[in-house]
Amino acid sequence: MKKITSRTIICFLLAMVLLAGTLLFTFRFFTQGAEWASFPSNRHLYTDGVLSRGRVLDTKGDVLAAYSGGWTYNDDSSIRRATLHAVGDPSGAIGTGALTRFASKLTGYNPVTGADTLLSDGRDLFLTIDAEVCAEAYRALNGHKGTVGVYNYETGEIICMVSSPAYDPANPPEISDDDEEYDGVYINRLLSSRFAPGSTFKLITAAAAIENISDIDQRTFTCTGSTEVGGTTITCVRAHGTVDFEEALNVSCNAAFAQLAVELGSSVMEQYTEETGLTDSYSVNGIRTAPSAFDFEADGDAGLAWSGVGQGKDLVNPCSLMIFSGAVAGGGKAAVPQIIQYTAFTEGVRTSLYIRRSTSQLLEESTADQLKSMMKSNVENNYGRSNFPGLDIGAKSGTAQVDTSDADNAWFTGFLDDEDHPLAFVVLVEGGGSGASAAGRVANTVLQKAVDAGY
Repeated sequence: MKKITSRTIICFLLAMVLLAGTLLFTFRFFTQGAEWASFPSNRHLYTDGVLSRGRVLDTKGDVLAAYSGGWTYNDDSSIRRATLHAVGDPSGAIGTGALTRFASKLTGYNPVTGADTLLSDGRDLFLTIDAEVCAEAYRALNGHKGTVGVYNYETGEIICMVSSPAYDPANPPEISDDDEEYDGVYINRLLSSRFAPGSTFKLITAAAAIENISDIDQRTFTCTGSTEVGGTTITCVRAHGTVDFEEALNVSCNAAFAQLAVELGSSVMEQYTEETGLTDSYSVNGIRTAPSAFDFEADGDAGLAWSGVGQGKDLVNPCSLMIFSGAVAGGGKAAVPQIIQYTAFTEGVRTSLYIRRSTSQLLEESTADQLKSMMKSNVENNYGRSNFPGLDIGAKSGTAQVDTSDADNAWFTGFLDDEDHPLAFVVLVEGGGSGASAAGRVANTVLQKAVDAGY
């Protein structure tokens, strides 16, 4: 009797394991079936290792890539290059490209019929980007390496995602490992890279000062063109004289922000890079951004001072900086960027819905409001509002020294304070020199195009 009982228990447990496994398989079949089907070894969907299904379109419905016996691309070569890192190439060399990362959404798979070629030629994948805006950004970079990102900080839709260098996927070149022209061509600089931020990082130092130094708005700083910190000379581009906190940001005074960083201390600076989202790895429809990296304790007070002005060991991801600018404009939080608008069968029937996701509270609302005012003051009192005609813009430039080049990297990040055009942006021009002039011009060109297009 005891043997029968024990065997019954064992059989019952085995049956429960079988049932649990069946339920788990059924759940995953319905939730992950498309990913299983789109595995590159599936000859039903791949020809010679190339996905043979679907179309990729921009937000207006312009076809960026389509399969018809092989992948074909948009007729405009500028659009093909500008959207390379969003669309990708059939070989999968561009890791962030839709043809690779979103293959499961292009297959036309469904749990009932699978991905039967007799029933489906695949899906249409609509991206949030505007191809014409991207092409304008690519042309504005004028051959420089770098990136341009523009997104709606209320909805999360990425309007422009351009990385340079790029190539024409319709006529890919032979690229050798030591080809300087195409150095880093497979990397999406907006999502997957990190660079010294230069003076754009002063926004983070300013946020920490606002929330931790009670009399910051009454402080003044005397700049003689340099200041000594920890036995190291921190230089400015010129002697700024006596400036208050807002004026120090207007003129981007290294002396003032180096002193503030040391006063705040390494632990507070580290805290604010985390709280403001810079060290986060955001998920852009499953594509993870590279987290920014900092080391505020290296080289003592001198290293901390340089870090406070965006040099030292600072490395910032451009997309994270764009999100931060959106949070400044949005009262301390912003939408998480997304690149997929929706998928649909070629007959036009939508098959997916993407829901807006928000960041955590990256800044106190009052801090965001003060930074917003200060960034608009930068434009009014330093960059010149006439350089951005018709745009109610707040911004911060950056000129970052890099060890690998004599030419500085140019940054420009900010937002439009316009309820009809809630856009945040980031521009990086590698080797461009002055942030305000080089990257600022690119930003104006792209924003004008985006606003004219109604975004």
